[in-house]
Amino acid sequence: MKTLHILFAIAALFLMPNVQAKKGDNGNLRLLYWNVQNGMWDGQTDDYQRFTSWVQAQKPDICVWCEAQKLYVTGTAKYEVESEEECIARWKRLAERYGHKYVYLSAHRDNYPQIYTSNIPLEVEKLIVGNKDTVVCHGASWYKAKIGKKTLNLVSLHTWPMPYAFNIPTAEREQSKKEHGGDKYRQIEMKYICQETILTRKKTKKEYWAMMGDFNAVSRVDNTLYGYPEDATAFLVHDYIMEETPYKDLLKEFYPDSVISTTGGSKRIDFIYTTPALLKKATHATIVRDGYPAPVRNAEKISNFWHPSDHSPIIADFKGLF
Repeated sequence: MKTLHILFAIAALFLMPNVQAKKGDNGNLRLLYWNVQNGMWDGQTDDYQRFTSWVQAQKPDICVWCEAQKLYVTGTAKYEVESEEECIARWKRLAERYGHKYVYLSAHRDNYPQIYTSNIPLEVEKLIVGNKDTVVCHGASWYKAKIGKKTLNLVSLHTWPMPYAFNIPTAEREQSKKEHGGDKYRQIEMKYICQETILTRKKTKKEYWAMMGDFNAVSRVDNTLYGYPEDATAFLVHDYIMEETPYKDLLKEFYPDSVISTTGGSKRIDFIYTTPALLKKATHATIVRDGYPAPVRNAEKISNFWHPSDHSPIIADFKGLF
């Protein structure tokens, strides 16, 4: 388990000077988020060339990669974990291919960190792993980009994925499932993350904030697809965000009558949330389901692996930030 002290030291080692972004492309900014599954497991077969070529073609300014650390030997389910230093070095090499100079590692307690890559420097504000009472199992981070006189706040996260609560003994997991322990624990994580980030400040509706990640939870705004009862615990995470924070569901703002899956299945569990001020700057947002990112189940049924990932990327464009 990584300590917060070590995480701050690692992040600081790779931080670049706090230089403001320069004006270009009419001040527009493209944000790309993607859970790339086990460090882009599929990409090992061609040294990530298809992956980096696709990213380069999208011309993102900031990328957030969920599950960024390599965990398995190429084409197998044999466990092989790269170190944090190896992970960062690999992403520096990949980022250079698609034009990004800066690479940052998120906080994490296990082997599922997020990686930020960017063509503008970011500044770490907070690395979040929880405390003795609340464990944020995959970690979360708060980074900032100085854009002219404004600050763009970026929060990344990846919540607990299981149907039972965190740190439950094996013999008690079935009972925890029946009690919706996983849903309840994800809400605890979300409360903690928001209380450590956007809820530390006042008047954030007028600030630029984006929160993104694999929430491992569905939203009631998509319930036309799921048909869950109104009091379903499955909605706890996103109910909290919508009721207790200023965040707006970016994709739902653009497509209020549609539900597009972000997984190989039929659920939308990856989200980008923005504050109203940043939402006003948004010109486009989409979940990419075709071409290279289209999720295809591994033919050999190796674990639960997909090609290129079991999740789909989200791309969002914002105008006039500079």
